Amino acid sequence: MTATCVILDIGGVLEITPETGWVQRWEERLRLPLGTVHERMHDVWRAGSVGSISEREVREQVAARLGLDAPQVEAFMADLWAEYLGTPNEELIAYVQGLRGSCRLGILSNSFVGARERETTLYHFDELVEQIVYSHEIGVEKPDLRAFEAACASLDVRPENCLFIDDVVINVVAAQAAGMQAHLFEGNARTVTRIAAHLNAGPLAPEQVPLG
Repeated sequence: MTATCVILDIGGVLEITPETGWVQRWEERLRLPLGTVHERMHDVWRAGSVGSISEREVREQVAARLGLDAPQVEAFMADLWAEYLGTPNEELIAYVQGLRGSCRLGILSNSFVGARERETTLYHFDELVEQIVYSHEIGVEKPDLRAFEAACASLDVRPENCLFIDDVVINVVAAQAAGMQAHLFEGNARTVTRIAAHLNAGPLAPEQVPLG
């Protein structure tokens, strides 16, 4: 329980995920007003992010709510996953690979049903870190404090010895509220510097644990 730990987000950190405009293209193709797809699919996206719906059910809802036939559903979902998965942040991934054995390593990601299988196949995150905690598998999303607790529990580490890295301010603030150290990802160079400082400081001894 005294190990130093680094826990990273995926989208926007380990993956580079710019918006591709795929939703707008589908709305234009289907001659729907802008915003219609998210309006009709909002609860499905939410269900997928906390694992209360299966991939098959997502596809069925896409077909029913947007009036798509089977080939269109496949194309729609392919566009969704293309934006979701983005491209690997190879520089940061290579740095994290070099940390293995020197600290505990984990991932905490707000996700979508089917993400683990695709990210394992494409990016092998399961080989990069010891534990991956996906929101669709635990039923809780960041910034809920239970998500951070689950990540620490999965690695058997104390929150105060963990550095959490995310590209969303509210998640960084929540990690701090959960007792973790946290860093807002704004680029690889500053993040590498922050991780190095965290590892050089080492884990906190019991008498060093912050109170409040």
